[in-house]
Formats: sequence, C-alpha cells, structure tokens
Amino acid sequence: QVQLVESGGGLVQAGGSLRLSCAASGSILRFNVMGWYRQAPGKQRELVAVTTSTGSTTYANSVKGRFTFSRDNAKNTVYLQMNSLKPEDTAVYYCNVFHDRVYWGQGTQVTVSS
Repeated sequence: QVQLVESGGGLVQAGGSLRLSCAASGSILRFNVMGWYRQAPGKQRELVAVTTSTGSTTYANSVKGRFTFSRDNAKNTVYLQMNSLKPEDTAVYYCNVFHDRVYWGQGTQVTVSS
C-alpha cells in the first residue's frame, strides 16, 4: 500500500506562485512513474507533469515553462513549483504514482484569482 499526502494549495492572485508537496509513505525510489494531475470543475482530470525513474519529465503544454517538477528522495517527497499562475490553473491538484498499481493522493485545491 502507498499513501500520498498533498499540501501547499491555496488562494493566489494571477501571476503569483505556489509550491505543492506530495509526501509518500516509504521510499519514492521504488516508483517507476510519478506525476501531478489536476481537475477543474466540470472538466476531466488532466496530466500536468510526469516523471519517470530515468529522470525524464514531461509537462503539459499549458504549463510548460511555468511549472517545475522536482523531488527529494531523502524526504520521500515530490514537489510542483508553479509560477506565473493563471486563473485557468484553478483546479484540485493530485499526486499520482505507479507502483504495483496506480495510487492517488486526496488532492489539494489551487485557486487563482484574476
């Protein structure tokens, strides 16, 4: 079993920044794939960024150049640094990993005001 706990969401003005954290139960080195997803009201959940065990990270076009995925293996935590936030970034953000199966965190709300 894997538990994921996200934090760091909140209300921010357009142009501002937030850093989301996702703390995993146990070592994140065992995960082949880790990612951040988001779901806005009335929309499907969409990929924000995904990283593999090789260190390769892919970003959605909508966040490329503004968001950065990083990890701290010693703390079993991954991060999503979000800069130049836009109102359309408003969503619940979820951490996701693939181990023996897919695991999701509970999500953290990000609201960007115009």
